[in-house]
Amino acid sequence: MTMGKIIFYEDRNFGGRHYECSSDCADFSSYLSRCHSCRVESGCFMVYDRSNYMGNQYFLRRGEYSDYSRMGMSDCFRSCRMIPMYRGNYRMRIYERENFGGQMHECMDDCDSFMDRYRMSDCQSCHVMDGHWLMYEQPHYRGRMMYMRPGEYRSFRDMGHSNMRWMSMRRIMDSC
Repeated sequence: MTMGKIIFYEDRNFGGRHYECSSDCADFSSYLSRCHSCRVESGCFMVYDRSNYMGNQYFLRRGEYSDYSRMGMSDCFRSCRMIPMYRGNYRMRIYERENFGGQMHECMDDCDSFMDRYRMSDCQSCHVMDGHWLMYEQPHYRGRMMYMRPGEYRSFRDMGHSNMRWMSMRRIMDSC
């Protein structure tokens, strides 16, 4: 399995002190007082603007991110997760209500609008059986996002997403 590598920098344009990471890191604020740019040398990562994988999430693939604020992202990140490379089937069950209630649909591919495809106005829980996914708050893969890896998610509200509706999803298929 190929390892990912991301380098966070205190200042914009890759300046100031830096911190290299090749795995999940729940809080790198002890290494850097602030973080305003990064370089993903390999792999794919989810970065979070709060410690312990909380707050707004952003998907980053290989590339340079010289100034978060100009890209519409939070101006500082505090934690990150490496997304493992995956080359299998994708399967997820989405539910209209918390605790796997309401309408249920099993998905094996991207969905640009829950409303258009399933006549489902919201998604409040899910069970990811296979693969890694991104869920979006708006149709057509727009707005804030949430990373979903294999597991059961009984309540998005309990995960800190109480005022959000999830309206589309996509598989993470990047070879990163």
